[in-house]
Amino acid sequence: MTWWAVDVRIAPERRESVGAWLVARTGHAVEERDDGTLVGFAEDEAAAERLTAAVEIEAGGPVEVSRRRLDSVDWSTRWRDGLAPRQLGRLTIAPSWILHEGEGPSVVVDPETAFGSGQHGSTRSALALLERHLRSGDRVLDLGSGSGILAIAAAVLGASRVTGVELDSDANRVAARNAERNGTADRVRFLEGDAAHLAPLLGPCELVISNILRSVNVRLLPPITAAIAPDGVAILAGMESEEAGIFRPVLTRAGFVVVDEVLDAGWWVVAARRG
Repeated sequence: MTWWAVDVRIAPERRESVGAWLVARTGHAVEERDDGTLVGFAEDEAAAERLTAAVEIEAGGPVEVSRRRLDSVDWSTRWRDGLAPRQLGRLTIAPSWILHEGEGPSVVVDPETAFGSGQHGSTRSALALLERHLRSGDRVLDLGSGSGILAIAAAVLGASRVTGVELDSDANRVAARNAERNGTADRVRFLEGDAAHLAPLLGPCELVISNILRSVNVRLLPPITAAIAPDGVAILAGMESEEAGIFRPVLTRAGFVVVDEVLDAGWWVVAARRG
């Protein structure tokens, strides 16, 4: 498969909403470059052409969109580059081809083409807060579950039931394989669909994780509120440190109280309790 990149240059005030739209439309992560360009990804040239046309309609104003063919890469092995065992609190995160023998619980994750290897600051911070706030027997909902790393970690740490929700069917297949590797498939399941629609149907749960984007997290707060049990905790990730001051008031208005937060490599993750 030859992948294509779609470069979107748009006014700063529209980047977040268009970035969130790109994630929802493609089911893939979106890169934001230092110059503000958003980069979405398509599986082939025809898909890139359709995405280009759709972006121009969605933008609703001035936008510059271009597409380019990416170099051919064997993605079946490329994702292994740079992955190694990582100690995060009591948890050890390791890829399956590296034998790790250590103390404490471990999570074996091969992200393949899905997001979530434990190497990213946002994922590391979400794992740290998960370890702090998960109670044995909790029911957990993981929105935007990617490789399944957070859902599986929740099960390893003592959750009684975990449901991951992900738009990307390929990511869900990766996540299901990872759950099998960790012996958690009896407690962890992955559903394909829009978290905004599915979350209210999957409660009540004591802990919700959403590691996506700030704009998506804002949109998901009402569904999270509907899914979470009284006094439950939401862990919200995928936000850069400068977004903390913008997101805290939104949490307060939604009826949540901030109880913990972590900064890691410029990424801010917050744990908030439902009032």
